[in-house]
Amino acid sequence: MKDLFPYLDAWQGAGEAIAVATVVETWGSAPRPVGSKLIATGSGGFTGSVSAGCVEGAVIEECAAVIRSGATRLLKYGVADDTAWDVGLACGGTIRILVEPFAAWQGVYEDLHRRLDAREPLAIVSVLPGPAAPGGRLVVRPDGSAEGDLELQDERQAAVAAALAQLAFGQGVVVPLTEDLTLFVEVYPKVKRLIVVGAVHIADPLLGMATLAGFDTLVVDPRPAFATRERFPQASRVIQGWPDDVLPGLGLDETAFVVVLTHDPKVDDPALRVALPSAAAYVGALGSKRTNRLRLERLREAGLSETDLARLHAPVGLDLGGKSPGEIAVSILAQVVQVCNRSRSAA
Repeated sequence: MKDLFPYLDAWQGAGEAIAVATVVETWGSAPRPVGSKLIATGSGGFTGSVSAGCVEGAVIEECAAVIRSGATRLLKYGVADDTAWDVGLACGGTIRILVEPFAAWQGVYEDLHRRLDAREPLAIVSVLPGPAAPGGRLVVRPDGSAEGDLELQDERQAAVAAALAQLAFGQGVVVPLTEDLTLFVEVYPKVKRLIVVGAVHIADPLLGMATLAGFDTLVVDPRPAFATRERFPQASRVIQGWPDDVLPGLGLDETAFVVVLTHDPKVDDPALRVALPSAAAYVGALGSKRTNRLRLERLREAGLSETDLARLHAPVGLDLGGKSPGEIAVSILAQVVQVCNRSRSAA
């Protein structure tokens, strides 16, 4: 949703009628996950994706119909046999898509905009269409507080509990609450952070790709000439400082993925002494196998346990055979994404 805010703001400012399409359920090899969105205007503009192209044309037509009628629609698309490339999922999956007038979001839009811009984790509860389905939405935060215009009474507590459960799990889901009431819980978990120690050349393509992959990106380096916003304009933050001073204040939890790149033990070793015993989801370090053997010896002498050392991905990245900075950056991000997705599956 956050990526769509600039378009929604611009189109609202221009007085455009808008429809919002959201993937609420998937089966099989669906091309886009639950929560994926496409928005379209009455004048033919659109952005976002609900199927990576398979049924986008049909969904845009449905958006136009919803704008004309003002009525919400719940659609289902699956593999369409011989006509798969007409309106169907050639990948063999099945998806359900909720298409609504943007007015259905107005009651929570400003609050949602502010909180997602601030990277706050939250869940959004809505009700799928039905004979007596109430309108509106509820924004639920990790502490259980909730705000919005969703017209629930006796079911409100159960709806908040369902939202909190899915927020902890990290994925959106359809929840049958009663015989006549089915919720859709959309989840925005804590944002993943790629923390790069070493403002070196490899960091530049790595940060760019990580941003596209949905990570907040931070660069940490004690050298004033290296750690500059001019060198890394795409980074969320550029921090000049020694890693053993900076990293403890960054909250190295399950959202943190730490990559150490300088080749300089004066910078790398202090970073690893902080990161390896922490709760960071991933810690990797650049260097050859020989460099890593010497590094491990130093870290043992510094008091790190074998359990801590076993967490280190070094040489960092998947072995793709690449040599250039861009190729090395691809291998590093590939490993980070692999670890991230394996952790999510295990949860």
